[in-house]
Amino acid sequence: MAEQAAFPSPHVDPFELTRAKFVLPPGIRYFDGNSLGPLSKAVQMQAYISTTHEWGDGLIRSWQGAQWNTLPQRVGDHIGRLVGAAPGQVVACDSTSVNLFKALTAAARLRPGRRLIVTDAASFPTDLYIAGEVARLTGLEVLNVPAGQIPDVLGEQVAVVLLCHVDYRTAEIYDLARTAHAAHEAGALLVVDLSHSAGALPCDLDANGVDFAVGCGYKYLNGGPGAPAFLYAAARHIRECESPLAGWFGHATPFDFTESYVPAPGIERFLCGTNQVLALSILLRALEVFGEVSIGAIRARSLELTGRFIAGTQERLLRHGFLISSPQEAARRGSHVSLRHPQGYAIMQELAQRGVIGDFRTPDFMRFGFAPLFNTLEEADELVDQIDRIMEERAWDKPQYAQRRDFT
Repeated sequence: MAEQAAFPSPHVDPFELTRAKFVLPPGIRYFDGNSLGPLSKAVQMQAYISTTHEWGDGLIRSWQGAQWNTLPQRVGDHIGRLVGAAPGQVVACDSTSVNLFKALTAAARLRPGRRLIVTDAASFPTDLYIAGEVARLTGLEVLNVPAGQIPDVLGEQVAVVLLCHVDYRTAEIYDLARTAHAAHEAGALLVVDLSHSAGALPCDLDANGVDFAVGCGYKYLNGGPGAPAFLYAAARHIRECESPLAGWFGHATPFDFTESYVPAPGIERFLCGTNQVLALSILLRALEVFGEVSIGAIRARSLELTGRFIAGTQERLLRHGFLISSPQEAARRGSHVSLRHPQGYAIMQELAQRGVIGDFRTPDFMRFGFAPLFNTLEEADELVDQIDRIMEERAWDKPQYAQRRDFT
């Protein structure tokens, strides 16, 4: 009798299978996938293949043999499926900050004669820095207002709206469809930062009418420290928009080595220098795990995890003086939960000593990322238990926690 192929039981939790694909240190409870995703076993293998075989054996022949030349587009299309973008609209390259500079400048150029970039006053700092530099270089001005007020201040002088999809401190989700509609009604374009949402919740860029978007590859996408970022341009804009960084990999015919620059016809026009081959190869392999579970299922599990932690906090931690700064309404909450406490920094340091890793953001935000691909409901309960113990024991009150480190 022929041996039957083994298939997972229909009763097996798919997230148990995805968790098994990561290299998770024993004794560690990791709640920082919203800052740096963990290493996957497939990436370990890919790092060996890319260095030893593709680079070591293939040498320069691997630009064709290993398809190094198309890595930005292939990685981009994988990410596109996660963020709701049809093929040919996402390219992976550079850093989020560099891509934001490209996208903002390209968007501003599509709206000549307008003088304002509107953005969230509490946005992630690098977004504000880049917006300021783009404004300075293009002769525009930046108008910073609370995110919820952006639709109310749009008018004929606004060229671009810049918005983070998820607030990096509180995890509040902002309505992309509403913001895009308001921007378009005013004749402006919308640029979105997906760094805290890509890979954790649906973004639906095409359906929501977003014009440009950027995001990183090292948070929920698990591409490793400093992984390449990505840039999305809606198909309706690609032919007419221009990247401000005219590098040879964005040229229509880079190996013709012509003196004049002609942008590539597609999304690859946003490439600049030579592909980050090793990093892109690793990111491509890291994305494979998303093929085993839908972004809708990831979102559903994320809400279970964050909801479980919030319920535990309400039951056991509020009495210690904690405040829940993340939205308690599920539809408005991303995939991390922030607590606030005057001793937040010291508490996070003591948690790390106990093998529980989250992160801290000034002035007193304790952030805990819940990445469904590897975090479990039991871990959410353990997190509440550990925080409760620390507060009961006053274990946060130690001299070594009085001096803050540069990286938190």
